[in-house]
Amino acid sequence: MLEKKIHNCILEIINEREEKVKSSEEDSFGNDFLGLLLKAHHDNSDSQTISVDDLVEECKTFYFAGQETTNTLLGWTVFLLAIHIDWQEEVRKEVLNLFGRENPNPDSIAKLKLMGMVFNESMRLYPPVIGFERKVEREVRVGELILPANLNLIFSTLALHHDPHIWGEDVNQFKPERFSERVSEATKINSTAFFPFGMGPRNCVWSNFVGFLEQKTQQNERERSLNWCGLNTLVHYRHSI
Repeated sequence: MLEKKIHNCILEIINEREEKVKSSEEDSFGNDFLGLLLKAHHDNSDSQTISVDDLVEECKTFYFAGQETTNTLLGWTVFLLAIHIDWQEEVRKEVLNLFGRENPNPDSIAKLKLMGMVFNESMRLYPPVIGFERKVEREVRVGELILPANLNLIFSTLALHHDPHIWGEDVNQFKPERFSERVSEATKINSTAFFPFGMGPRNCVWSNFVGFLEQKTQQNERERSLNWCGLNTLVHYRHSI
């Protein structure tokens, strides 16, 4: 029932966008994500055309996956800052020094270095996606291993992000200063060990600047208007990985 309602809701948005083009109210489908999908749907080339069902599924994936990862990251970040009051104060000072009580703008918000460090450490400790699955399309050699075609591979983000051989013995501690330099400098062995959104051509689109800008904007508003009380007495149980 819910799935059908969501499907119909997205179809209404799609139809509304199409009607505006047909009635010449708009001269294109737009340059946003939905606009690009609609262009592919109406493409005259059979190899480029996508069906309406595929279009709807892409919209659902983009929206719900984006919502879930955003909520997860912000939730864990607030949790960690509530425990580590010193970092909460440092981030707040950075926000107030840069913006004061003014609204943030895209150019300036990219300068929030401390907030970026806190986000990276939050994603290292509590990655929004704990693992990825990939299928080997053809036989390939990776180091000393030969991977046959049609092999399914599972990459555990959580395991790599908590490996002391990569991050050091303080791997389970909240230390945003790890990321004070480039992300590639944070690990002791391999910079690709930090991949909260995957890597390569199929990595999550959220990992680009626009997605990170969204997170910083939301957290910026929280830092200026809220204080989180300390949770120093909290006992946080960790599962073995």
